[in-house]
Amino acid sequence: RRVVCANPAYLAEHGTPTTLEDLGTHSCITFERLASATTWSFTRGKAEIPIQVRSRLQVNTAEAAIDAAIAGVGLTRVLSYQIEAAQRSGTLRVLLQEFEPKPWPVSLVHAGHGLLPVKLRAFLDFAAPRLKERLARLM
Repeated sequence: RRVVCANPAYLAEHGTPTTLEDLGTHSCITFERLASATTWSFTRGKAEIPIQVRSRLQVNTAEAAIDAAIAGVGLTRVLSYQIEAAQRSGTLRVLLQEFEPKPWPVSLVHAGHGLLPVKLRAFLDFAAPRLKERLARLM
């Protein structure tokens, strides 16, 4: 899932956005590979809603965006699994969940040349249910 998140101290100082339009009043940390530096897209029902954001800091890695959000620089938008630990520890809070776009699918892909090697089959049998369970908890 693509989620908007922020440090609770930032939210205490600047307020917690409750509508998509509130994002325009907040400093944002934009991650150039996941979304535009000026517009984030959300969903309302079946409609896609583009929202203008103010990019205070633009980074090129999710880790940098997350570190900046933890430091209180502003709101950021990253993938839910990337902030799982920070969310559990309380250093980041997920916001505006009702407007999140549909989650992206996760696939385990292999080359598929000839017979499936036993080691690969064992890995897929091991990893697939665990990945499915973990992703279900993040939903």
